[in-house]
Amino acid sequence: MTSQLDFVTIHKKPNVYFQGRSISYLIECKDGSKKTLGVLLPTEKPLTFETHVNELIEIISGSCEVRIGDDEETYVYSVGDSFSVPENSRFSMYSTDVVDYICHLG
Repeated sequence: MTSQLDFVTIHKKPNVYFQGRSISYLIECKDGSKKTLGVLLPTEKPLTFETHVNELIEIISGSCEVRIGDDEETYVYSVGDSFSVPENSRFSMYSTDVVDYICHLG
């Protein structure tokens, strides 16, 4: 699990989705990699996100249910867990907790 990010540029304008239920900030690292650092607020129903690049999502706090692509099964991820989503796909997240995460792009 990533505990610290050194030598980064943080974009000040947040990415706000689903009327503020999901908010993230883009971070560019010195090595050229990009990540988002975000929060998912409790939801009444799953929120569906689309990907344009491969994404690896680390759960930093909280717990959530995730469905990736057309998979019928839902998986539960908690602190310390991560999951991958392929490029040009989608995933849905649902939680009754606040969930903090880091999304590694590409």
